[in-house]
Amino acid sequence: MKRKLVLLFTALLFARVLQAEPAATPLRLTLRESIDLGLKANLGVLVAKASIDEAAGTEERRAAALLPHVSAEHGTSLQNRNLKAFGISFPGLPIPTTVGPFSNYDYRVFASQSLIDRQATHAVRASQDQEQAARLSYQDTRDLVVRQAAGLYLDAQAAAAEVEAAEARVVSSQALLQLAQDQHGSGLATAVDVVRAQVQLRRDQQALLVARDTYGTSLLALQRFLAIRPGTPLELAERLDFHPVQVPDIDEALGAAVRERSDYRALFAQREAQVEQLKASRARYLPKFSVDANYGALGRSYGTMPGVGLIEGTVQLTVFDRDRNGEQQEIASRIDRIDRQIADLKLGIEQDLRKAILDLDSAAQQVTVTQAALELAQQELALAQDRFKNGLGDNIEVITAQSSLQAAQDDRILALARHADATMALVRALGAGEKNYVKFLGGGGRPQ
Repeated sequence: MKRKLVLLFTALLFARVLQAEPAATPLRLTLRESIDLGLKANLGVLVAKASIDEAAGTEERRAAALLPHVSAEHGTSLQNRNLKAFGISFPGLPIPTTVGPFSNYDYRVFASQSLIDRQATHAVRASQDQEQAARLSYQDTRDLVVRQAAGLYLDAQAAAAEVEAAEARVVSSQALLQLAQDQHGSGLATAVDVVRAQVQLRRDQQALLVARDTYGTSLLALQRFLAIRPGTPLELAERLDFHPVQVPDIDEALGAAVRERSDYRALFAQREAQVEQLKASRARYLPKFSVDANYGALGRSYGTMPGVGLIEGTVQLTVFDRDRNGEQQEIASRIDRIDRQIADLKLGIEQDLRKAILDLDSAAQQVTVTQAALELAQQELALAQDRFKNGLGDNIEVITAQSSLQAAQDDRILALARHADATMALVRALGAGEKNYVKFLGGGGRPQ
């Protein structure tokens, strides 16, 4: 009796737990939602955004050299003086060597303003160009995240399609096994046909397990990139599909890419920053003009503190500064390096464009060919099953047709994935991927 009560209490507690913690609703993501989430949460985007803030801080610090500097001081002193130390003596007179102690109070406001400082001016302009380069690099990072997020989503779509195809093959193999058993019972098939169907079913079940593992792994990779906690239930809201893309003219595409690619424009901004730094280095020998002033009250007591002040202009001229030559050599080498990077990146952009266009055209043709092959493989399987069902042959033909169908399904999935990946590669090569990817992947019209 006691044992029954314990079991009953355990069952009620378990039911209460199940009722209190319902299964989590899977997060359904479309391709566009995945890209938007990546642009908000991916680490690369966050780090690139921090670089803009850092560059803005550098610009503000350099601009401070051209702005007024104001400070206030208050001093209270108690001192005595050795007159002989200052060359003051009165031979024969009874005047002490040391005078004091005495005190004074000094309240003063100091201000300074640079009037002409070409070195600081060029340094500020260089920091502005560096901030612009940081902003362009940030946009390039966002475009790259679009490419990577879409690639991971497409990988998951291809893996999901493989799971769907594997599940269909398992169902087909189960039907083949049932048919073989029925035919064997009717004397129209041998035991070998039954065993052969069992082996094929086990192979398809194994392939299904592998496909599900691959799909789960692809979801984990997508979750990691989107900063989603691993293990969060996740589903793809879109199936792998074919979206025809109009292939652009290579010359027009290259011109557009040179104008739109943020990484290419960022190099030019970096070069301009280095040119301004070089001008700032050359300006180290130019005179600098500034004005300094102070005003306040000075006296021995608070009751007698007359106003005192000073204003002066300063001209500063560097006569000898050997460090300037080494600095100019460093900057010149950086400019040369950036020039080489610009030339190399332009060649790389053209290579990326040509490869994306070639892959896109080839993948589109592969989609057409694999679709035709898939339809033929389905017809072959239907004919083989009909022959086996009517006792006109064994199930070797059916299993062979199933293998052909599996290969055709895999080829079609691969062709669809290649076409989608080539589309995103074209988006990346053209630049401005964050604005243009919808036009190429459906849901936003077709490229003009």
